[in-house]
Amino acid sequence: MFAAERRQLILEMVRANGAVSLRELARVVQTSEVTVRRDVRALEAEGLLDRRHGGAVLPGGFTRESGFPQKSHLATAEKTAIADLAASFVEEGEAVVVGAGTTTQELARRLARVPGLTVVTNSLLVAQALAHANRVEVVMTGGTLRGSNYALVGSGAEQSLQGLRVSRAFLSGSGLTAERGLSTSNMLSASVDRALVQAAAEVVVLADHTKLGSDTMFQTVPTDLITRLVTDEPPAHDDRAATELQALADQGVQIAVAGASGGQGGEAVPARHQQQRRDVPLPAPRRGQVPGAPAGLRAASMLGEQPPGGERARVADLRRR
Repeated sequence: MFAAERRQLILEMVRANGAVSLRELARVVQTSEVTVRRDVRALEAEGLLDRRHGGAVLPGGFTRESGFPQKSHLATAEKTAIADLAASFVEEGEAVVVGAGTTTQELARRLARVPGLTVVTNSLLVAQALAHANRVEVVMTGGTLRGSNYALVGSGAEQSLQGLRVSRAFLSGSGLTAERGLSTSNMLSASVDRALVQAAAEVVVLADHTKLGSDTMFQTVPTDLITRLVTDEPPAHDDRAATELQALADQGVQIAVAGASGGQGGEAVPARHQQQRRDVPLPAPRRGQVPGAPAGLRAASMLGEQPPGGERARVADLRRR
């Protein structure tokens, strides 16, 4: 492929997806990351895109949301590893909320194997992944269907979450920075995600390294409300992602890295983050929350009936207070 053809394809990918990692660009155009980095520099000089450490974004500083077909083919290996690790934090009999996204869809496929689980979601894709799971109860919000990501949004979705209380929320987004936390490009999606956060005692963000350091228009979860980040190991040359991981750890976010040493089914932190990482207690119920859950839903309060231990005991203790 000639340089001009490569650069045109790179430009089309960035325009279609808003942000693309160098690793993904190199895979698609079938060349080395060194060559792709040179192409990205040339396109940036022409004002056609903005270069970021480890990738390229649309010009202007804020990435826009891409559609489901494009996102489903990006960083697939990373999303699979993140979903595997995130699923290990869920225990039998829990009640959780799972937001919309391609990474959370991967998580849902693994949650189908957890008996006695209740999953509340606004995502049709998450619900579909769990539709035939034995002993998993799926509760969907109301709302208006947003076709680009197959999610229910709007006042109907937000109202159906009022009074809900579960142990943890699993959310994804378009970008994550230590300064603003998790963000997305759509106002309606951000509003529903905030309602999901209000229902949970713990917030777990699923974000691959390409989203670290990216900022988008609407804040979903501020950094001080993020309990844990599940991500993948950034490439050695990706200074932006490594810097954001360090900054997030400095602010008390627990970092779980899929594929790192000890990362199979447990929490793993790269050596360069271990000294800065701090465990933080589960956030207290947010103002305006009503303990309990809708009829027919196994809410997090029922976890107190299970043998205490680990994080579940902390959740149960929090409710007794």
